[in-house]
Amino acid sequence: MIGPAQHLREEIPSATGALLWHCDDGSESLASSPVGGGRQTPAWVLNIGVPADYGRTDLDRHASEVTAALGLSGDGIALFTSAQLETERQSSVEGVEVSCTAGIGKPTFAASGDDGWSAWSPGTINIVASMPRPLSEAAAVNAVITITEAKTQALAELKVPGTGTATDAVVVLWSGQGAVGEAEAFCGPRSLLGSRLANATFDAVTASAVAAHPRLR
Repeated sequence: MIGPAQHLREEIPSATGALLWHCDDGSESLASSPVGGGRQTPAWVLNIGVPADYGRTDLDRHASEVTAALGLSGDGIALFTSAQLETERQSSVEGVEVSCTAGIGKPTFAASGDDGWSAWSPGTINIVASMPRPLSEAAAVNAVITITEAKTQALAELKVPGTGTATDAVVVLWSGQGAVGEAEAFCGPRSLLGSRLANATFDAVTASAVAAHPRLR
């Protein structure tokens, strides 16, 4: 379990602030993040706020500058968003914890009619989920799919014209210290754990999107 994020307002290079989670020893993750993505054992997770006119593409270097400024060490995961960090919302369902910052100034449909390509924009929906049980590799992939489906459902109910933004990122965290054989095999939306994850994601995305974009009320 990672618990609530720390809201940081220190002087951070090229950033408007950051949300920081310190991970427990033995934490494992699967992430689509631009820095620290894939499978790893992270020491921390950062959701870094950036200005609306942010144009850097050297995200690994920027993340290193931020971690140095914050005194962080070890491997970790870095996300970036132009959403106001104050609009981060969290939801917890039976031990599943989900954090979301929903910047949806430029939503898009996954299967787009403009050849699937458009200019990059920093508006991003970042989702960080902490699971109360270890996950198998297949269940971790299931969890990413479940989060994405629940996010899309929330956007549809808010009448947002898109399935997300072009730069959305997902992080799933769990403790890797369970006994052999204890890992969850399933995390789809109709599994017990996946259902909790879907509902927590739906609630966090909805709350953050409304906070960031009051017109959606």
